[in-house]
Amino acid sequence: MTYHLSKHAQEELQKRTIPTEVLESVLEAPEQIVEGQAGKKVYQSRVRFEGNLFLVRVIVAEETTPPLVVTVYRTTKITKYWSTP
Repeated sequence: MTYHLSKHAQEELQKRTIPTEVLESVLEAPEQIVEGQAGKKVYQSRVRFEGNLFLVRVIVAEETTPPLVVTVYRTTKITKYWSTP
C-alpha cells in the first residue's frame, strides 16, 4: 500500500519502537480493519514483540490520495479493541 506518514506517526514509530516493517505489514495484510473516529479506518494485527503479544493499531485517513497514516501504536489491550462478529 502506498501511504504518507504524518509527522505524528513518524514520531510515534520511534517513541514506541515499532519497526517500519511492522507498520507496512499491518497496512498490507491487516487481520482486521475497523471503523475509527471521524471516518478514519483502523488497520490492526496481533504482533509479537520480545515474546509478548501486542495489538498494533494503525489509524488511517483514507480520504486522501495516497492514504495518510495519522498515528500508530501497540497495546496489550487486545480484547478491548478486537472486533468480534
